[in-house]
Amino acid sequence: METTLLLGAAFSLLTASAFAADLAIPPPAAPPPRPFAWTGCYGGIHAGGAIERRDVTDPVQLAQDSVLGAGTTVGATTVGINSTGAVAGAQFGCDYQFYSNLVLGVEGAVSGSTMKSSTTVAFPAGFAGDSGVVTTKTDFIPSVTARFGYAFDHVLLYAKGGVAWSGNQTNVVGSVTGTPFSFQGLDTRTGFTAGGGIDWAVYGPFSVNVEYAYYGFGHGNVFMTDSINGFTGLLDTKQNIQVVKVGLNFHVWSWDWDDR
Repeated sequence: METTLLLGAAFSLLTASAFAADLAIPPPAAPPPRPFAWTGCYGGIHAGGAIERRDVTDPVQLAQDSVLGAGTTVGATTVGINSTGAVAGAQFGCDYQFYSNLVLGVEGAVSGSTMKSSTTVAFPAGFAGDSGVVTTKTDFIPSVTARFGYAFDHVLLYAKGGVAWSGNQTNVVGSVTGTPFSFQGLDTRTGFTAGGGIDWAVYGPFSVNVEYAYYGFGHGNVFMTDSINGFTGLLDTKQNIQVVKVGLNFHVWSWDWDDR
C-alpha cells in the first residue's frame, strides 16, 4: 500500500513539472538592430584618381617678347594640357540627421595630387626649330563644402558643393635665337566644387564612401619669373578638375550606433 502511494506521488510530481514546463514563458525575442544615426562628427582619409584640363595663354608671347622685345609676337596662342594623376588626403566634417531622414552637414577636406603633364610649342619668331615645353602641375586641392543627403538607415545618398582652392605650378622652358630661358609660376586659385556620392556605415562607427567631384577655377593670371635671365611676365590659365575617390570615416559623438 505504501509503495503504491509513493509511486502515485512521484507520478503526480512528474506530471506537474511537465505541465509547468509547458506553461513556461518563452524568452523575449532579440530587439531589432538600431538604425545608424548620421548626427555627429567624423574624420577620415581618402584616395582616388583625377583628370585636369588646363588652357594656357600665351606662352609663345611670354618667351618671344621677353627675349626679342615687346611687340615681336603677333596674335595669341592657347595650348590645352590634359593631366591625370592620383589624389590622396583627409577630411573632417559634421552632420545632423532630421526625423525625416534628411541629413545636412559641412565638410573640410584637402587632397595632395600627382597631376602633371607637358606640351611643346614652337617659337616662329626665333630660329628654325626653336621651341619650348609648357608644363603644368597641381600639388593640392583643399575644399570646404556643404553636404545634403537622405539616409536609408546605414546608407546615405548625398550631394555637396562649396568653395575650393588649387595649388599649381606652371613652367615654360626652352630657347629663342639661342637664348635659353626657364619661366616658373606658382599660384593658388579659388573656385567652386560640386558633386555627390554614397556613404555606407559598414560596421560600428566606421563608414565607407564613394564620391565624384567637379572643380572649376575659371581664368586667372599667373606671374612668371625666368630664373636664368630675370625676365617676368603673365600667363592666363583656365583650369578644371574632376575627381573620383573612395574614403574611410570614423564617426564620433553620434547619438546612436548599431554596435553589431
